[in-house]
Amino acid sequence: MIRFDDRAAFAAALADLPAPDAGATESAAARQRVLTKPAGSLGRLEEIALFMAGWQGRERPRAERIRAAIFAGNHGVAARGVSAFPAEVTAQMVANFRHGGAAINALAQACGAELAVVALDLERPTDDICVAAAMSEADCLSAINAGAVAVEPGLDLLLLGEMGIANSTPAAALCAQAFGAAAAHWVGRGTGVDGDGLARKAEAVARALALHGARCADAFETLRRLGGREIAALAGAVLAARMLRVPVMLDGFIGCAAVAPLAKDNPAIVGHCMAAHMSAEAGHERLLAALALEPLLRLDMRLGEGSGAAVAAQIVRSALAAHGGMATFAEAAVAGAL
Repeated sequence: MIRFDDRAAFAAALADLPAPDAGATESAAARQRVLTKPAGSLGRLEEIALFMAGWQGRERPRAERIRAAIFAGNHGVAARGVSAFPAEVTAQMVANFRHGGAAINALAQACGAELAVVALDLERPTDDICVAAAMSEADCLSAINAGAVAVEPGLDLLLLGEMGIANSTPAAALCAQAFGAAAAHWVGRGTGVDGDGLARKAEAVARALALHGARCADAFETLRRLGGREIAALAGAVLAARMLRVPVMLDGFIGCAAVAPLAKDNPAIVGHCMAAHMSAEAGHERLLAALALEPLLRLDMRLGEGSGAAVAAQIVRSALAAHGGMATFAEAAVAGAL
């Protein structure tokens, strides 16, 4: 299990990312070439199979142990009216997750994923990013490690999700800090705020960037100043998964925004990640383009919770079923290549 002793260890891990198993990828590609189908006829399903083979180190990758890890945190910036829901909804939804009543519960069950729900100091929101850093260094490191320890060796696929009222505001700030452009370029309606709420979000992001932007010297400091506990946990989980060569399915805008500070420091961090879907949040398409990730689905989802990741996991299962279960030309006694 991965833990980062301090911010220097986090930075060192981000700077030295392991690569996929090239031999396993080539073995999987060789298998693809002799399956009973025209070459490339399964499109992205074939690409997914090769991707999974490389990160799992197997010619025939599997999807037997899938974990959906959902992190929850509260945000001081919520007091600025940037969300359509009050902050207490975060804890209420965590209780719903734990009682099995949320969308992610149903969707995780449908794709065969075990569900882990990690609530991070919900009674203690982060500081308002418009006036102070979101977290102390100790708080940020603790949140990062909460994400890291949720990743166990031997997982076949990690689905990541979040819950945190107002967290699309710090997510927009993280994107703007990592990739530039004005606050309004990144903010969206989130939980469904009206025009005034959208303006408050843009103002909050602009104020946060003006206060912290020049001090965001690296990924850790950016997460500490502009992020939130559940966002830092997502970042920690992504980095730990890379160290353990566990492939990751990112969810929507918040989950991808958690990767943005990491990608600014080392763009290769997304190499073990798939983007589940293109959400309805305004900045998500721009963010995926900046991360060079192509979404598997476009379903106009904007729930969060890892819901899109769980749906996309079904595609991974299908890709691996075809890759591992189809007959070869020799096995099926089919003459020649199609």
